[in-house]
Amino acid sequence: MASIQDIGLSAAINLMSAFAFLFAFAMLRLQPVNDRVYFPKWYLKGIRGSPTRSRGIMNRFVNLDWTTYVKFLNWMPAALQMPEPELIEHAGLDSAVYIRIYLLGLKMFVPITLLAFGVLVPVNWTGETLENIDDLTFSNVDKLSISNVPPGSPRFWAHITMTYVFTLWTCYTLYMEYKTVAIMRLRHLAAESRRPDQLTVLVRNVPPDPDESVNEHVEHFFCVNHPDHYLCHQVVYNANDLAKLVAQRKAMQNWLTYYENKYERKPTDRPTTKTGYGGFWGTTVDAIDFYTSKMEVLAEKVSAEREKIMNDPKAIMPAAFVSFKSRWGTAVCAQTQQCHNPTIWLTEWAPEPRDVFWDNLAIPYVELSIRRLLTTVALFFLIFCFMIPIAFVQSLANLEGIQKVLPFLKPVIEMKTVKSVIQGFLPGIALKIFLIILPTILMTMSQIEGYTSLSYLDRRSAEKYFWFIIVNVFLGSIITGTAFQQLKSFLEQPPTEIPKTVGVSIPMKATFFITYIMVDGWAGIAAEILRVVPLVVFHLKNTFLVKTEQDRQQAMDPGHLDFATSEPRIQFYFLLGLVYAAVAPILLPFIIVFFAFSYVVFRHQVINVYDQKYESGARYWPDVHRRLIICLIISQLLMMGLLSTKKLAKVTALLLPQPILTFWFNRYCAGRFESAFSKFPLQEAMVKDTLEKATEPNLNLKEYLKDAYVHPVFKGKDFDRPRVVDEEESNPLVPTRRTSQVTSRYNSEASSSNTATPVANKHTGSPGSM
Repeated sequence: MASIQDIGLSAAINLMSAFAFLFAFAMLRLQPVNDRVYFPKWYLKGIRGSPTRSRGIMNRFVNLDWTTYVKFLNWMPAALQMPEPELIEHAGLDSAVYIRIYLLGLKMFVPITLLAFGVLVPVNWTGETLENIDDLTFSNVDKLSISNVPPGSPRFWAHITMTYVFTLWTCYTLYMEYKTVAIMRLRHLAAESRRPDQLTVLVRNVPPDPDESVNEHVEHFFCVNHPDHYLCHQVVYNANDLAKLVAQRKAMQNWLTYYENKYERKPTDRPTTKTGYGGFWGTTVDAIDFYTSKMEVLAEKVSAEREKIMNDPKAIMPAAFVSFKSRWGTAVCAQTQQCHNPTIWLTEWAPEPRDVFWDNLAIPYVELSIRRLLTTVALFFLIFCFMIPIAFVQSLANLEGIQKVLPFLKPVIEMKTVKSVIQGFLPGIALKIFLIILPTILMTMSQIEGYTSLSYLDRRSAEKYFWFIIVNVFLGSIITGTAFQQLKSFLEQPPTEIPKTVGVSIPMKATFFITYIMVDGWAGIAAEILRVVPLVVFHLKNTFLVKTEQDRQQAMDPGHLDFATSEPRIQFYFLLGLVYAAVAPILLPFIIVFFAFSYVVFRHQVINVYDQKYESGARYWPDVHRRLIICLIISQLLMMGLLSTKKLAKVTALLLPQPILTFWFNRYCAGRFESAFSKFPLQEAMVKDTLEKATEPNLNLKEYLKDAYVHPVFKGKDFDRPRVVDEEESNPLVPTRRTSQVTSRYNSEASSSNTATPVANKHTGSPGSM
């Protein structure tokens, strides 16, 4: 395993890499030509002007003010100066709460580190046990871990006591943070300006009716069951094929713009392209004419597909966005059961319009359970199949154990520089490379499950990613690493001694996780702030595509916080800190550096760069809290298992209350705070409604909501919208096309309302029994 020299070399490589990234960022952000890359959010808000327009030719590209280079790190204190309320107003509650996760890490682990180094490190260092175990590979770093304490020693009372102290402090910080975030969310909802999702619910699994279309059926149901609050609705169309055609047309338009710009710069040379994929092979043709003809063909296809959707009843899905006259009425509908059959007329709060994942709205509800079952099975196999590359990575981290079994590798392994690089740097970077493709796979699986909002897709993907990291990166690294590390011991020991060897070896995996933290959490975060890909893409677009100031604005890529991958990664560091706090405290300072550095970097990013796709009001926080509780329980169980290998089976029983009390603590927090993240109190809804009526008595909600939930591909186009029932409609009976419920071949469970609801018969005009 890695020695102090190996860790030092890894730290030097990663610190130099991080410093190089930061220095490059500090220099590049000062250049006027890069201003839109490193401050895109201010441009999108319209409160920052381009520094290249009012300068000389040279000054437009290079910053010649030498005083700004002296203060090239002034972005760090500037990122910390914005107060949290102002940060919420500027970047949204999601971003502000995300940054608080890093702050929570500092609150949690700084005191734990001080206690661990003050109490546990001296206890471990003076244990003098590892030297007395034959055929055990270890380094001086491992003497700082619990492995150096002799079995059955009274020294373990210090570890048991500190485990309880760490648990109490962790629970206290989690409780206070949950309480703080819940208060922040309620304040945010109370102060939030009017949005369409506050007045809209998503209705799914609308039952079929033989006499009415989905459009008429939805209108009839809500007019009957919510007569005082229903306002209007928008049915959901299956426009997935149309969306693909629109995306193709947009891509063709980009190519056409590129070649038009190229021709404008050099009118004597007509640009050409090839008809094959990507323009790399096929017949050579005139590029402008080629893409113009493609645009015309796609325009015809788009028009035909739009007409088909508008006229085909099968294109209307059994779902709708239903809007209400008040937030109070919306909350009642979203948070109650609409029918005695709980599988139909399912209502939930509508995502905000930019949060809607339109592709999944077209999935029939009956398919969702099957999709989610198949996805769960696929996730299971994905997690365990990934053990193979993880095992290979761990073999790199434990070459001493391998060379005992494969001695022909000894000459290469014993080369001092090669050994330090392989053990101190290669395992962490190799594991990071393996994990690059994982987020795309997990997001695709979440989309297959059929969730209808981007925020929920992120949350589901984060949950999958979290369990993947737990099983593969954490448990996989420990199990496979221990097997490779002590391979010879496993082969030569009697079976009764294997648990003892495992118990000694697990704390010694701290050195691998130290290298992983430095690669992913130090150099990786520094690379994030440099924005290499957006920088290159922007200048390519600026060179070949941009013609006007508006084009230049559209060429910017502000990026966004990727909750689906970043949250589980943060929680992985919480897990490492909690597991190794009482086992190998040497890991903790590296985690603290990660949290501190990440806090500064991401505060800078959300202030200047990231522009969120949606705003959920920190709805993801209960998931974060629950996963941190899982990390805490895992640390407690591993500590119990570790102590049981130290001839302390009876003393280990003293730790049994820990996971039980932690589970109870989680249930208490959920009962106390979780409702604030899933429900909107009727009292708060009434307050906002009353205030809005007083301040905007002439507000036309129907006009405000009419286009909010129209599919983006129909925006700006003629579209047959469903009929809206007027608020002033005086007829208490609701028109319907039903001849009679008695003659219907559908029973009451497929009806739009319950059996006691009177409706107007279309033939007699008299109420009929539904």
